[in-house]
Amino acid sequence: MDAPQRHETVGVQVGHVQVGGGAPIVIQSMTNTDTADVIATARQIIDLAQAGSELVRITVNTHEAAAAVPEIAGRVRGEGITAPIIGDFHFNGHTLLAKFPRTAALLDKYRINPGNVGAGRRRDENFAAICAIARDNGKPVRIGVNAGSLNQDLVVRKMQENTGRALGRDSQDIINECMLISALESTQMALDCGLRDDQIIISCKISSPRHLIAIYRELARQTRQPLHLGLTEAGMGLKGIVWSAAPMGVLLSEGIGDTIRVSLTPRPGGDRREEVHAAQEILQALGLRSFAPSITACPGCGRTTSTTFQELAEQIQGYVRDKMPEWHRVHEGVETLTLAVMGCVVNGPGESKAANIGISLPGTGEAPTCPVYIDGEKFTSLQGSPEQLAEAFQRLIDEYVETKFPARRPA
Repeated sequence: MDAPQRHETVGVQVGHVQVGGGAPIVIQSMTNTDTADVIATARQIIDLAQAGSELVRITVNTHEAAAAVPEIAGRVRGEGITAPIIGDFHFNGHTLLAKFPRTAALLDKYRINPGNVGAGRRRDENFAAICAIARDNGKPVRIGVNAGSLNQDLVVRKMQENTGRALGRDSQDIINECMLISALESTQMALDCGLRDDQIIISCKISSPRHLIAIYRELARQTRQPLHLGLTEAGMGLKGIVWSAAPMGVLLSEGIGDTIRVSLTPRPGGDRREEVHAAQEILQALGLRSFAPSITACPGCGRTTSTTFQELAEQIQGYVRDKMPEWHRVHEGVETLTLAVMGCVVNGPGESKAANIGISLPGTGEAPTCPVYIDGEKFTSLQGSPEQLAEAFQRLIDEYVETKFPARRPA
């Protein structure tokens, strides 16, 4: 199936990364450290970037956080990480950017929430101040509208209009309309402040997948600015991944979206990189980008009472993830490799033949051998403990990568 026709947008340069303008969809993430903690924040930026986050956003909410940005950037760049660093501003961004000009110069993009830059006339003045600093520093901005922090003057006005004119509109529809109005009016204000079309990215985030789809369809109809996709709060674990994947899958399959973030709530002490891996899987599942070898694994049924195939699938997935940074550095195209770990004779041989390398483990009552197929042809049969099977299968994967994927040319 061909890739969807992309929503035509202008290209915005964020550091060395282009967002929109037909560029590949960009993955981004956000740190959850106290930005004033230089070492922890720099470490997490590095971890996220190495996991595949192409843009990394940090909170800049206090004088201490703003003052820490130059040292954070220095540590990150000193480790050879080039991922653009984005400053996330709420309430006092105009003050912090003005007071810390080196921070303003080092950040690669500013995120502005138009719903909380101030009240009344001060709202427009503060918004314009941030845009002016971005203009003078040649920085792009993201106008990031959130349902939970909308301009309340706008919401009240639209609610009163609905009541006064007896329009009978649903309150959620009014919130959605206010988000669109805020995004589009703020974009025009940024342009009036001297920012160019190719310096503005838009997002309208909400926690409902269904409403996210409706809002972004309308945004795509009314603007050519690149669009940042994501639920504002997706939730934890499986729920967060599914709720993010559902609307993103719909929108991306319609060609809407230029950069994405999966905003997962991590478990206490959990791995922040999970949101990067989830975003990669969404794009790879849709055939929009490839990041790592895909592994087809049997879900198991009454024919697969042994847990060996499950253990092998888990070991191979971990092995591939650990090896991928090295493989990607050395070999061209290795992310297109396909693997299969199957649990019985029903689909095992067929799925294994369809992969570059596949193994079909015996189900209940089957002969205790594991045929291995390479590029559709039976190559060998393996036997032994789960550990022995894993070691042998890993060797076959290593040999395949070494012989089938050419050495990457120096940049």
